[in-house]
Amino acid sequence: MGPVTQARSLLGAWPWLVALLVAALLGGFVGALTVVAVRDDPASCSATSVASDVLPSVVTVEVTSPGGAGSNGTGAVYRSGGYILTNEHVISAAVGGGASVSVRYSDGTTSAATIVGEDFATDLAVVRADDRADGRPLLGIGDSGAVRVGQAVIALGAPLGLSNTVTKGIVSALGRYVPVPSDSGRVAHLLDAIQTDASINPGNSGGPLVDCSGRQVGVNTAISTVPNAEGTAGGGSVGLGFAIPTTIATRIADQLVKSGRADHPVIGFAAHPVANAETGRPDGLAVTAVLPDGPAAQAGLAAGDLVTELDGGAATSSEQLVLVSLRHEAGDTVAVSFRRDGSEHSAKITLGSPAS
Repeated sequence: MGPVTQARSLLGAWPWLVALLVAALLGGFVGALTVVAVRDDPASCSATSVASDVLPSVVTVEVTSPGGAGSNGTGAVYRSGGYILTNEHVISAAVGGGASVSVRYSDGTTSAATIVGEDFATDLAVVRADDRADGRPLLGIGDSGAVRVGQAVIALGAPLGLSNTVTKGIVSALGRYVPVPSDSGRVAHLLDAIQTDASINPGNSGGPLVDCSGRQVGVNTAISTVPNAEGTAGGGSVGLGFAIPTTIATRIADQLVKSGRADHPVIGFAAHPVANAETGRPDGLAVTAVLPDGPAAQAGLAAGDLVTELDGGAATSSEQLVLVSLRHEAGDTVAVSFRRDGSEHSAKITLGSPAS
């Protein structure tokens, strides 16, 4: 059996030398990553020109506790008015006023910043520079749906607190689902993640993944590491990094800017997987509860039904209910197939708002 890997978010602590200790890296502050995707031929993209174009839009996000302890991540100015897209775990220690946030631009100047909103479920956050980014260029948003396996990528960020760091790799795979556990026991869900071998390390979290035209296609968020002898997460990059695609990241970020929170829709039923008695493989999801007058109830589902297909795929895990909520918006329709009393049925569930 091959080595087991663990997904971990990327935090950087000050001073950066302390980050050489794994315990310090896992202490609760996440670092910023940025990756740049190049055109079809990895040899055709100049890291020099991409870095020159993109770095003025990239910031090091610094979080400082009242006692002076600090950590760093990365972010990018993605919207006019000084709005900066980053990871939730980068600024989580400052939520509720427990620490202060500032941003350091590529030229070394700094500005205080305010948390606009954060969403633990998708590990995304937006902060706003108090100086409104002072004329810094916006990082253009690209089409993450057009990214292809084998396409070159470049990572820009602040690994171990080293701002303006640039690394290059390729897109290794697409469509990854990466659950990222936190110290609190909660789990963030990276959906349809872009996998890259560009070197990203603690301190890179929240940085942009851009293509060779300098447009952001992802938010670098986590790496997978090989556990050490004690079974805990190992050191830095082993060539397995994951970025949240901009199709998801900008949708959530825009919601955070608008209202300070992300509105994940309601599907309206709970279920657990049921294994086939002969194969031991999941047969579907047994519906255990349906929200009265909720989206699933209105579509005709009832407790005791066996959901066999959900949102275009086989229903095998209760985690899929979470993924539907994170992938869609209220008002979207989700196809569902289910079995009741030996008969097959299909329906479309119109997802409801969190208040419905």
